[in-house]
Amino acid sequence: MDDDAMRRFPVPDLDDLPEDLRERIEEETERAGFTPNVFAGFAYKPSHWRAFFDYHDALVDDTTLERHEVEMIIVAVSGVNHCYYCNVAHGALLRIYAKDPLLADQLVANYRTADIPEKHKTMLDVAVKLTETPVEVGEDDLQKLRDAGFSEEEVWDIGAVSSFFNLSNRMAMFADMRPNEEFHTLGREPHDD
Repeated sequence: MDDDAMRRFPVPDLDDLPEDLRERIEEETERAGFTPNVFAGFAYKPSHWRAFFDYHDALVDDTTLERHEVEMIIVAVSGVNHCYYCNVAHGALLRIYAKDPLLADQLVANYRTADIPEKHKTMLDVAVKLTETPVEVGEDDLQKLRDAGFSEEEVWDIGAVSSFFNLSNRMAMFADMRPNEEFHTLGREPHDD
């Protein structure tokens, strides 16, 4: 685990972590080829790490949204919040899942001008409104999502992903979590399929 994973709190040694955290971090490191710094950063407080990753896993594993749609929400919300870690890390994931080397940069800069379908612009309009002015989100916003073709469960998932990653952005910024260098280049090559 990288000592520079975050700058405002100490990064614990992998060997000092509870066994369940060590096992999950080692699995992720094996899968990705490196340890994402968010795993190292949240390990500062194991009980919070468990809750964070349990909810994260539920959001990405038990959703009716496509995985690239989940990542689109994360990148748009993180762009509005100026979360360096999530812009870079989830930008890489979006490039991979969408098989589009340009989409993440477009969403971070200004999702409203991105080359995406109107359905996704509506999805991101609501996600960003929930991020910037949550008190103004109302039934009309949920109806716009339904009218765009999202199911009730997808509407819920849009709200849940947006809300969770606002929390994630704020903790990453509070702790000054740094994205791994590997994330900067992942998914940048165009796909032929």
